[in-house]
Amino acid sequence: MKQFLSVMLCAICIGASGQNIIYDNLGKAPVGGGLEMEDYWVWGSSVIKGDDGKYHMYASRWPKYLKFHPGWMIASEIVHAVSDTPEGPYEFSDVALGARGAQYWDGRSCHNPKIVKHKDTYILYHMGSTHPFEEVTEENAHELTLSSKWCIAGRWGKRVGMATSKSPYGPWKRLDAPILDVKPNSFYSFLTSNPSPLIKEDGSVVLLFKGRSYRDDELTHTDQFIGVATAPAVEGPYKVVGDEPVFSAEKFGEVEDPHLWSDDQGFHMIAKDMRGDIIGDGNHHGGVLAHSEDGINWVLDENPLAYTREVTWDNGQTIKQGQLERPFVFVEDGKPTHIFFATMDGPGGFGNGTKTWNMVIPLKK
Repeated sequence: MKQFLSVMLCAICIGASGQNIIYDNLGKAPVGGGLEMEDYWVWGSSVIKGDDGKYHMYASRWPKYLKFHPGWMIASEIVHAVSDTPEGPYEFSDVALGARGAQYWDGRSCHNPKIVKHKDTYILYHMGSTHPFEEVTEENAHELTLSSKWCIAGRWGKRVGMATSKSPYGPWKRLDAPILDVKPNSFYSFLTSNPSPLIKEDGSVVLLFKGRSYRDDELTHTDQFIGVATAPAVEGPYKVVGDEPVFSAEKFGEVEDPHLWSDDQGFHMIAKDMRGDIIGDGNHHGGVLAHSEDGINWVLDENPLAYTREVTWDNGQTIKQGQLERPFVFVEDGKPTHIFFATMDGPGGFGNGTKTWNMVIPLKK
């Protein structure tokens, strides 16, 4: 009862004014900001300010001779890019986490980076996967489909892990095992992915993640669930809290790409509404806001719409992006200052775009 009252008081505190901490504060997106790379699909960024005063972006990329989807599943690597300002443009620096061999759990693909720092150590959370087959090249790329051997193994093998470094430039110490494995007969029995960590002042960790489970036929997987795990320290162990997801189609609505941050009012989450059940079908794949006092018990914001796919650019154009995903809220000096997205041109749908890039929108306060 005491915990319930605490969560409700948190909801009242955050939602009473009706102010929307993201949507009401979206500025104009700088044309040419963020990160775009020739000959690569670029996706999903996470940014941190380094001790050098520069802004360091970690992003996923994979070659454009592969289809955008499912190319990321079997050939993504995490790259590091640098800028003097949060808006960018960011210049490629190095490959932080690349392919390292089929025998490793993340040996073929690293994706969904989230960068944080604790004391003197940078921690790069990510999704990893592998497969035991020959590499996909320009010669056999036409064979890569969702039902191909590479993708069946690559999707099934997705797990959450992390790497550490004393410098944003690396080298990165990678782990021989994931930090969050699957569990039979759970909502994450099929895979774990899309990690979003928050390190508390005492060094403990709250980690949101995406899970899927096997269906009863044991051949197919379910839609997406969002779960929460905790750890007493960055090193772990990471344990999933409870037997039920915190977000699902049956609870609040199906969301993806959760991002977690905190301020003096508690924990905040932004995510992509997969079906429009939360923010309405008219805002297909728009953003959702939720809040929590402890990172475990979540409540939708009073005004949960975080963003739509319509972006106003600093050249005066307003464009409905083909895709607008992987929201990342950058916090500096305790205040959200920018929101980053992975985006695609075209009318929508992963197969209908010609280019992708990581874009950024300044927040007004």
